[in-house]
Amino acid sequence: MHAFTSKFEALQDRINQQILGQEQVVKQLVIALLANGHVLIQGLPGLAKTRAVNEMANEVNAKLNRIQFTPDMLPADITGSEVYSNQTQSISFKPGPVFSHFLLADEINRAPAKVQSALLESMAEGQVSVAGISHPLPELFMVLATQNPIEQEGTYPLPEAQMDRFLMQILIDYPDKDAEMSMLKLLRNQQSSEASTRAATLTVEEVLCARKQVDEVFVNDNIDQYIVDLVDATRQPKKYSDELGTFIELGASPRASIALDRCARAYAWLSGRDFVAPEDVKAVCHGVLRHRIVLSFSCINQNISTDAVIDKLLDCVAHV
Repeated sequence: MHAFTSKFEALQDRINQQILGQEQVVKQLVIALLANGHVLIQGLPGLAKTRAVNEMANEVNAKLNRIQFTPDMLPADITGSEVYSNQTQSISFKPGPVFSHFLLADEINRAPAKVQSALLESMAEGQVSVAGISHPLPELFMVLATQNPIEQEGTYPLPEAQMDRFLMQILIDYPDKDAEMSMLKLLRNQQSSEASTRAATLTVEEVLCARKQVDEVFVNDNIDQYIVDLVDATRQPKKYSDELGTFIELGASPRASIALDRCARAYAWLSGRDFVAPEDVKAVCHGVLRHRIVLSFSCINQNISTDAVIDKLLDCVAHV
C-alpha cells in the first residue's frame, strides 16, 4: 500500500506546485478520485477551478474533455448522437465529449436543467443511452463540474437529484497574499512547452488499483454508527440540539452515508492507515454534506453558512 500512497502524495505535490494556496482543494480532489465519485467545484471566476482539473488530468495521464456550458446547449452536445453516413448509407453513433476519463463541465449552472440532467445517467450508471442503445463509459470516469455562485446573473440552480449525485462539493476561496505573489512569479516564468513535456505521475491503471486498496480499508461498527448518527442529525436536528433544529430545513439522503464512508476510507488510505478513525470522517464531512442539506430561512437570514452549521453538527454528535 505504501508505494501507491506515496504516488498519490506526489500527485498532490505536483498539482500544488501549479495551483498555489489551494492545498485543501487539491486534497479533496484526490480523495474524490480515490473514492470513485464526481465533484462539484464552486467559486467565483478566476480562482483556478478549471486549471485545477486540467492539472489533475495531466498528472494522471488520462483523457480530459471539456464542455463549456451555455444557455443554448442541447443534451446531444454532451452525450453524442446518431449520424447518417452517405458513404456507408448507414446510421452510426457519434460519441459526445462525455466519453472520456475526466469530464470538465465548466460553469455547469449556466445551462438549463434539461442539459444539466443529461449528465445524470452517465454519473449514476456509467453509460449513455441513445436511441434505446446503451453505450458504456470508461471504467475511470469522473465528472468535475465547476459552478459560479447561483446568485450571479445568468445562472440556473442545479436540480436536487443531480446535486445529490456529486460525491463532494468543493469550495475555492481567494488565495492569501503570499500565495498570490508566488502565483504571479510562477505564471510569469512558466513556458507552455514545460507543461506539455512534463511526465505524468500516475496512469489510469494505477488509479484503478489504488481504488481497490481503498475499498479494503477497514471500517468498524462504531465508525458506521458515527456516520449514520451524523446523517440522522441532518434529518432530525432537534433530537441533537434545539439550536441545530432551527438551522436545518431538509436533511441529507442515504447517499450522504455512502459518500462519508467512501471518502473517509480514501482519507485514511492517503494517511497511510488501513482503518478508518473518527477524525477521517470529520475531515471529509464538510465536502460531503454541504450540498446535501438545506438551511432554514432563519439560518440564511442570520448569514450563517452551511459550513458553520456542519461545525455545529460535529459538535452535537459524539462518536463512540
